[in-house]
Amino acid sequence: MKIAITGKGGVGKTTITAIIAQTFADKERNVLAIDADPSPCLSGALGFPSELREKLIPIVEMDDLIYERTGAKKGTSGGFFTINPQVDDIPERFSVSHRGVRLLEMGAIKNGGAGCICPESALLKTLFTHLMFRKEDILLFDMYAGVEHLGRATVDFVDALLIIIEPTKRSVETAKQINMLANDLGLFRQWVIGNKIYNQSDIDFIENEVKDLPLLGYFNLEHDFSEADRLGIPVYDFIPGIQAQGEIIAQKLISLTETIKP
Repeated sequence: MKIAITGKGGVGKTTITAIIAQTFADKERNVLAIDADPSPCLSGALGFPSELREKLIPIVEMDDLIYERTGAKKGTSGGFFTINPQVDDIPERFSVSHRGVRLLEMGAIKNGGAGCICPESALLKTLFTHLMFRKEDILLFDMYAGVEHLGRATVDFVDALLIIIEPTKRSVETAKQINMLANDLGLFRQWVIGNKIYNQSDIDFIENEVKDLPLLGYFNLEHDFSEADRLGIPVYDFIPGIQAQGEIIAQKLISLTETIKP
């Protein structure tokens, strides 16, 4: 099961990725979580202790590794470099594990645009492709906010796309853009998760606005989210009822992805 999680900035996609990852880990599934945000924070959402978080370095920032594997320095373009570098050892070498979740930080290309052809983009693209063929039961990609990653076709191989939506117009508009670009890539398996739900009117708003996208479930608005962050405690452990909501989402994902496997 290979799932990418995306949505507008601030909708809570990293928190939900952490909840889903920990839910599967507690079910003794083999979980690899990929933080693909330019400002990675999934380790904090998962409650990784500081000594483990210090060991995490985004792959795209490893200048020596990029040079070793591609034969060119990061940021260069127009020269010769390996476009299919060795990456099979990277997940084990540069990931860390905590409470059953293995985490790898990818980082993101910050310049060059959608057509960037550079050593770091070659390394990331090859690594993304390699991850598709790994044997983890659960592979979760916490993508960076917005739609740019779909424009670069970096998640066109996943089993499905989870689009996180909060009950606001801007969040819905971003979700519709993501839906359109994903369809253009041939990624038609898309599901919506509603987040920051306060009452029934919030649910009604999301259901009315995204009628063309199947709804996987909801996470209720909890004021303790911010307190959990201040205390450095995962929402999964801190908020009563979150584990039960995560279990519902996990079971639906298992059921839905099993129907799309050949």
